[in-house]
Amino acid sequence: MSKTMTRFAALAVTAVTVALGACTDDAADANLVARAGGYRLTVDDVVELLQDEESLPPQASVVESLAELWIDYTLLAHAVADDTTFSDLDFRPYVRQEIEREMVFQLRDSVIQVDTFITPEELQDLYASEAPEVELRARHIMLTLPFEPTAAQRDSVSAVLEGLRERIVAGAGFEDLARQYSQDRGSAQAGGDLGFFARGELVQPFEDAVLALEPGELSPVVQTPMGIHLIRLEERRVQDFEEIAPAFRARVQAQRTATAESTFVAALEGRSPPEVAEGALAVTRELARNPGTGLSGRAARRPLVNWEGGTYEVGELQELLQYEQTAMRDQIVAGTDEELETFLLSLARRKMLVAEASRSGLEPDRARVDSLATVVRDQLLTAARALGLMRLDQAPGEDRRVAIRRAVRQALADNLAGATRIVPLGLVGFQLRNGMPIAISGAGVGRSLLRIAEVRAARQPSPLEESLDAGAAAGAGQAPDTAGP
Repeated sequence: MSKTMTRFAALAVTAVTVALGACTDDAADANLVARAGGYRLTVDDVVELLQDEESLPPQASVVESLAELWIDYTLLAHAVADDTTFSDLDFRPYVRQEIEREMVFQLRDSVIQVDTFITPEELQDLYASEAPEVELRARHIMLTLPFEPTAAQRDSVSAVLEGLRERIVAGAGFEDLARQYSQDRGSAQAGGDLGFFARGELVQPFEDAVLALEPGELSPVVQTPMGIHLIRLEERRVQDFEEIAPAFRARVQAQRTATAESTFVAALEGRSPPEVAEGALAVTRELARNPGTGLSGRAARRPLVNWEGGTYEVGELQELLQYEQTAMRDQIVAGTDEELETFLLSLARRKMLVAEASRSGLEPDRARVDSLATVVRDQLLTAARALGLMRLDQAPGEDRRVAIRRAVRQALADNLAGATRIVPLGLVGFQLRNGMPIAISGAGVGRSLLRIAEVRAARQPSPLEESLDAGAAAGAGQAPDTAGP
């Protein structure tokens, strides 16, 4: 479900507002939505970008997300126009995770004994002892939910899907309704078809719902971090052993490695195993929602996990979350307490392994660190090229800021149209913001929403809007119109 809508709407779900409410001059500027140094994002800009994107709900989180992305892209374009080598940026935070991963691998090779040799016969016996690998093909109709929806909003959207389910049971074509209503625009064009997928490739609630179906059977309404779904299983097939053998071998080897690693870490823990600190789960969920939250030094040093001789701190988790995809952060937010505890303990144990690798003299030399930093720098330059920010279309005598503003607007429009992928800048974005006045105007966000609503209200309602209205009416005790379109 990595379609244009899910990419941008999911970004909106975890939108971070750097500074809602700007300085006095900005507050007096009724047309200002965001500022980055001398650059301005206006209400007119936001309306022009979002007015036709009706799959994105008219909510503050969507506009704030767009403003955050505009800030990142503007600062990236400004930086690359000044220096295409990014010589002033420190890329070591970006390469630290790769360095630590290499250190753990070296520690595993030198200290942790792992038997990963598996004969073909042994592999086939292991495969036969487990449930055969299953591939599933399904269709779905998905409607998105507002950010932090109320029970009434959730019930209203669910009611729309329940109405669609009744129509399908009565003989309406699933494919036709998916094309008409589904807000996963990529699969909607194919009648909701997601193609074949294996276990673990889609989020757990969706996978569980599909596994419970027989081919041709329709699911009840299912909620996931992406939205609310109606699913039909099209086909279930068991993969041939020869086809699955390489991936199955890798999985068995990874399981054996994890077991050996856990045994080694248990020895490191000794009599003081790591313990999750009080309040750590709530902090973890909040950071997953807002990974860019500004933290004081004291807050960043707050322990999430404690053990004898060490801690895993809030600042470390925040840095990690800057690298993670939105879907992973959504899983953290929606995870159970037990799942979050397991997640935090795994991070603490990995830190213990890195510390042991460091004590064993396994830190990479400066040349390796510089090599990894060069790779990250090249990736950032590639992103700037893909977004069209490397070569500005600057007219003779034109102010460079005008050309940058135009290039950023086009980059955002291409993201929304699905022509290019969204490029969150993570920690590099935070570095680019240092020393640059940044603000997002809450009043400007509100004015943008009003203008977008006015533009959309002036048009004929779409079938989806009519159904949502019908669902809301049903929730209020009125019978929705379930006639065909």
